[in-house]
Amino acid sequence: MKKYLQYTAICLLACLLQQCSYSQNNKDAENTATKSNTTKKNPVYSTTDTAQLKLTDAEWKKILPARVYEIARLKGTERPFSSIYENFKEKGTYYCAVCGNPLFQSDTKFESNCGWPSFFEPISKGSIIYQQDNSHGMSRTEVICGRCHSHLGHVFHDGPPPTGLRYCINGVVLNFSKAQKAADNYKNKKKAD
Repeated sequence: MKKYLQYTAICLLACLLQQCSYSQNNKDAENTATKSNTTKKNPVYSTTDTAQLKLTDAEWKKILPARVYEIARLKGTERPFSSIYENFKEKGTYYCAVCGNPLFQSDTKFESNCGWPSFFEPISKGSIIYQQDNSHGMSRTEVICGRCHSHLGHVFHDGPPPTGLRYCINGVVLNFSKAQKAADNYKNKKKAD
């Protein structure tokens, strides 16, 4: 019961501290437009390239949609319960919307009811980097993309087994590919190599 109360308090506090005020009336269309804009205008976006990216914030601002830039590069937070990925059930892979780095598999996603998509384990140790975050009078662990160093969200120790972790991720900084499409892309890449 104590963990549940702590979890509820954290979620309520996060809701109070959220900084975004944009409208999410048509989340599906908006996310599709954001993904399309992110990948078309972004010359460094790749779901297969693992090279570290060292762009300046000014360079990122030129190639990222405003919503993605604000959350990924300025450490913003999307409004709780506004992401299409919060209750999303498709099978596949979640990628960083900034650079295309693979972050999470759908089988590690779970319903946390905290207002943001939640996962209990990243796709690999190098896909996520951890940093101490003492903003807003709280002590938390921030998670950032291992390739482009963009803000993704935070990790908490109140998740399900086997890890006991809850990666609370802003849906705006996620792109998703269905399992079959990802497998086809992998096969095509192997053929090209």
